[in-house]
Amino acid sequence: MLTTKSAADSSLRKEPGVPPREKKVLYTAKVHTTGGRDGVSRSSDGRLDVKHSTPGTAGTGTNPEQLFAAGWSACFEGAMQLAARKMKVALPADFAIDAEVDLCLTGDAYSLQARLNVSLPGLEREVAQALTDAAHQTCPYSKATRGNIDVVINLV
Repeated sequence: MLTTKSAADSSLRKEPGVPPREKKVLYTAKVHTTGGRDGVSRSSDGRLDVKHSTPGTAGTGTNPEQLFAAGWSACFEGAMQLAARKMKVALPADFAIDAEVDLCLTGDAYSLQARLNVSLPGLEREVAQALTDAAHQTCPYSKATRGNIDVVINLV
């Protein structure tokens, strides 16, 4: 029997070493998907309406790996902006992240691995590394993947 818990349930998985406290849900994304990798996904607010295509096929849609890469890199940039404010560092106007998410097959088991290639032109390497390290600790996508998939974060 499969049981699910609502996002507001305070008994959801806790981060190791973090004392229990009440969670405040800031936002809930609601997306309806049909057809799997060759289907469609639509958000409840209508802002997302995408066709999916299996990676490597001639289809015209996106795929879950591209969506994951887009979401993670956008969230990671937000975490970097937060870290920069805390560290009183001005981020370059043209800072960017190129995210690469690989769909892998080992035997008959599928998995993911990822690289975030962070570009912070003009910043000293030590400062850029400190910002990237701080962002990796606070970004919810980084937290969700930590220990679950191979992740490399590169300063480029």
